[in-house]
Amino acid sequence: MSDSSRDTAEGAGWGAAERGAYKQLMPHQVEKVSWLNPKTLWAARNGVLASWFGDPTGRTRSRWVAQREAAGAPADKVIRRTEQDRFSFMVIGDTGEGDDPQYAVVPGFLKVGQDTDFAVVASDVIYPVGSADDYGTNFFRPYRDYRAPIYAIPGNHDWYEGLGAFMRVFCDDAPPLPPETAPRPVSRAWIRNLLWHRPRATDGQHLDEARQLRSAPAQQAVQPGPYWAVDAGPLRIIGIDTGLLGTIDAEQGAWLREVSKGPRPKILITGSPLYVDGEHRPCTIEGGHGTVDDIVRDPEHHYVAAIGGDIHNYQRYPVQVEGRTIQYVVAGGGGAFMHATHTIPRVDIANVTEKDFRCYPLRGDSLAFYSGLYGRRLRLRRLFALSENEAMAVIAERLGIPSTRTPGGPVRVTRRARIVATLLGAGGRPDRTSRFRLPVRKIYTQLFSPSSATYSPPFFKCFLRLDVTPETVRLRCFAATGNRAQEIDPPVEDEVIIPLG
Repeated sequence: MSDSSRDTAEGAGWGAAERGAYKQLMPHQVEKVSWLNPKTLWAARNGVLASWFGDPTGRTRSRWVAQREAAGAPADKVIRRTEQDRFSFMVIGDTGEGDDPQYAVVPGFLKVGQDTDFAVVASDVIYPVGSADDYGTNFFRPYRDYRAPIYAIPGNHDWYEGLGAFMRVFCDDAPPLPPETAPRPVSRAWIRNLLWHRPRATDGQHLDEARQLRSAPAQQAVQPGPYWAVDAGPLRIIGIDTGLLGTIDAEQGAWLREVSKGPRPKILITGSPLYVDGEHRPCTIEGGHGTVDDIVRDPEHHYVAAIGGDIHNYQRYPVQVEGRTIQYVVAGGGGAFMHATHTIPRVDIANVTEKDFRCYPLRGDSLAFYSGLYGRRLRLRRLFALSENEAMAVIAERLGIPSTRTPGGPVRVTRRARIVATLLGAGGRPDRTSRFRLPVRKIYTQLFSPSSATYSPPFFKCFLRLDVTPETVRLRCFAATGNRAQEIDPPVEDEVIIPLG
């Protein structure tokens, strides 16, 4: 097995390594998404409109579900597969914009997943706005050689055009919803409706052609709607749709409680992680019906893990709940621009400490990545850019923890390194200079397009493989750096054995 980022800097993808062969999989010309482009920002306005004028996602979702049931989808929304008591599946989240970082994941994903039974995309299948025209480059082409079915749950980007393209691709070519009655004039709903982004009338003209890239019978998957459950072997896998604003509607909440009943072990896959960046985000069920995490933590429901997308990295929190452990995982590193991990404070939440917590990229690699980005964007490399060893050392100092990866020799933490770490929010620790921090998350993507992505390794992308037996689930996080060495032998960045007893 090859070195991981926890072993060596080369295992993390640093250094003069040979670039991977993923370029051969890409189209000859790829349009890079720019979040500075007013056209892109305007097309992605629905999330802001929903937060200002009310979120219509729950009502629209109910209409999609009703349409699917009328077409014959199972009312319980359970997909019953024929696996034996041992099977394997892949999870990949926030798969990207059809550019280098997304395609760099593909060779390792195919190698690790070649004998798996199915895969799940956990949130944001298509960037930037879930358009049907983008499915060819961003979904069918990269995963055309994955020989098993792919299920998906939508993320907020898939909802920016009302979920129509997602439903066509994953839900048996579902036809568009009929128009709704116009809202009362000058009401909040009327203003929202007036400004709402909708797909172009010509969107998806080439979708049938794109489908041919994944047309083999073994690749076909039809799911009953944007949320569903899969019964496979000893496990039930439940996928929920958290819409534009990271909540679920009351109808979906009632369904989730129902399919969560019984002694069968369960894994939740959600568009919004329940533990992330050292915080608990339990996911509200609309109408005052509690939270998703209330359902997950209920011992009568027998959840063993909850895996969420939306945040573009890997994190794992083993939380003790009434004498058992639930693994809360963030798995959104499948191709979209990287969200920083170096801004995560020293972990101490729900009895999970820094000793128990795992993330990828390592915080030091994240800081080195972002310091290099700022150095290039601002043309101040000598001021901003930290080596991977410098970044690892300053993170260890700020968090008061041992360095995760031991450098080859002693590393002195300089005043410059401390200033850069403070400016980039390392350790999430406020101090006197906090007001001078530079943005490294959503604001950053608006300031430094396209999407804070870089187009040369290391990319720090990842995907999961889960191997299920009657007794355990073995969960492994594999890295994709964009370098050839990690394509040939994808390193394991984290591994945990989850008992099903």
